[in-house]
Amino acid sequence: MSTQGEGTAQAGPVRWRTAMERALYGPDGFYVRPGGPGPAGHFRTSVHASPLYARAVARLLLWVDGELGRPEELDLVDVGAGRGELLAGVLAALPPETAARVRPYGVERAGRPAGLDGRIRWVSEPPRGTRGLLFANEWLDNVPLDLAEDGRYVEVARDGTQSPGGALDGPDRAWLERWWPDAGGDAGGHAGGLAGGGRAEIGRLRDEAWAAAAGSVERGLAVAVDYAHTRDARPPFGTLTGFRAGRETAPVPDGSCDVTAHVALDACAGPGAVLLTQRDALAALGVSGARPPLALASTDPAAYVRALSLAGEAAELTARGGLGDFGWLVQPVGVAPWPG
Repeated sequence: MSTQGEGTAQAGPVRWRTAMERALYGPDGFYVRPGGPGPAGHFRTSVHASPLYARAVARLLLWVDGELGRPEELDLVDVGAGRGELLAGVLAALPPETAARVRPYGVERAGRPAGLDGRIRWVSEPPRGTRGLLFANEWLDNVPLDLAEDGRYVEVARDGTQSPGGALDGPDRAWLERWWPDAGGDAGGHAGGLAGGGRAEIGRLRDEAWAAAAGSVERGLAVAVDYAHTRDARPPFGTLTGFRAGRETAPVPDGSCDVTAHVALDACAGPGAVLLTQRDALAALGVSGARPPLALASTDPAAYVRALSLAGEAAELTARGGLGDFGWLVQPVGVAPWPG
């Protein structure tokens, strides 16, 4: 999905949405650069943490399949598919009869990875008329957005140097007034930045990107999973940061690192959507960090070791203060709410 901002060819300071677009998706951008390691080479997501995550998504797809009456063709759309790891894991976890009916799509702006399962269609936009599950794991946090401070946009140069920009336009100011209510104003009373030097992150373009993705679903579920915050607890200084080679770093928009910010998932949510933590969502899908019974160690030591390893992986996926605190936005389209 294009979120192209204005002036991507400029060398001087530009608004953050433009800088992010250029750094992540422009020529030789972080996510589209050929031959790179992909997201897994720079940061650890739930998909990379454990195969239990893909198995949980497979169970969710089975629930959708039942809601749809087990159709001849069942769509699975992975938005922000990286190198296709989640799709491969879900296909491997499904019963053969179900996997044979699945039409998997990887939605990515980078080219098709080498060696990808031939069943997976690699596309740049979600297919219209999806009947099944659209799943976006850590995609929205990389949809470019603007920063605001003291009623003005924040601009940034390619080397990361930041400076005040122009006054906020009407739509962005209205978004902040509705969704970032603690945003203070400048001396003239303009909304858009926090008192005391804080900043607000304008999620309007992310709302639009999610509405377009969820709108491609004709019947089924649309699910977004991401670092998130809600209206009653917005971070006073924002969340914009960078990642490179497994380490958090300054968000320098030169294409050398990921540039990301947490998502106002409550602002993205459409009618009937459910917001819950990953900890609760995975529990509903059978992922538990409970240790196996100690008696298994004496009756089947190998099985005990395997179960203990999986329990550790499940604990990481559901940990408080970690992956378990991720937000899940679950949008039903013509099916019952999940979890019921």
